[in-house]
Amino acid sequence: MKLSHIALATGIALSPITYAWDALPESAPVPADNPQSEAKILLGQTLFLDPRLSSTGTVSCNSCHNVMEGGDDNRPNSMGVDGQTGGRSAPTVWNAAFLSAQFWDGRAATLEDQARGPVTNPIEMGMKNWDDTVAVLKQIEGYAPMFAAAFGEGTEITEDNAVKAIAAYERTLITPNSAYDKYVKGDKTAMTEQQVRGMDTFKNTGCVACHSGANFSGPELPVGQGFFMKFPTIPGSEYDTKYDLVADTGLHSVTAKDADKGMWRVPTLRNVAVTAPYAHNGAVPTLDEMVRVMAKTQLNKDLSDDEAADIVAFLNALTGEFPEQTMPRLPSTAGMSVVK
Repeated sequence: MKLSHIALATGIALSPITYAWDALPESAPVPADNPQSEAKILLGQTLFLDPRLSSTGTVSCNSCHNVMEGGDDNRPNSMGVDGQTGGRSAPTVWNAAFLSAQFWDGRAATLEDQARGPVTNPIEMGMKNWDDTVAVLKQIEGYAPMFAAAFGEGTEITEDNAVKAIAAYERTLITPNSAYDKYVKGDKTAMTEQQVRGMDTFKNTGCVACHSGANFSGPELPVGQGFFMKFPTIPGSEYDTKYDLVADTGLHSVTAKDADKGMWRVPTLRNVAVTAPYAHNGAVPTLDEMVRVMAKTQLNKDLSDDEAADIVAFLNALTGEFPEQTMPRLPSTAGMSVVK
């Protein structure tokens, strides 16, 4: 995977002439080697919801990325097998298909790559390896016909096909038609006066220097080329200590390069109002506080109460329409359990 740093000057405020407000597309890009199909999406959704992909039979992808809510788990740090917790907050799965790299540190190029990781992470789902995971799936009789329907008759249950199915499902998790989307498409009644004011404040403060584009996660880049920013860009504020912002070194934990210390993939702001708590470690409890943290640590600006409230109002306008999720019945095993 190619990791790319995009250097942006601190404090940039883009003018209306040079900055375009874009609505979220209603579908995500689909790679040529993993075309969508109803059968594949159903298989992926089923795997996403099945806790038997974990060593204890208690943790599914949905445990940390709850699609019945904001696509995260509203915890500072997600809980995996045996009650273990990691050091980072679960990012939302909604609209993740528009990101050019996955995870907070951007270490996975694609949704398929991302889906491989948690299953064998000892803190998250805890399986020893994917061979053991595939062996479990093969013991669950109902999965064989689902894989055949998704990938063709005679197809084996494999790691690659499992992650392709999960990724195919995740590409359907798009939340268009927010108040903001309707507004930029021409419905000037869709946002309140405060939200419109907050939109201007968001731009003029400089937030769009990083949180740009239709997904508010930066410019469109080739898959695998992550959009990164240093956080905090301006160290030394009270927030560094208050919220323990610098203990985790971000991209540096992947590359071991000194230049990558504190570099993070810029997250989407879509549905940010429903994905508290905030920051990579989930240490910031409210959206109002996170707006102030970002203004100070990234732009060296102290927002007034009115400015912060207006930006928060605008960010609430980014909550989109969540497609209805009909929970599938998981394939069962007769007279036996696959959970050890």
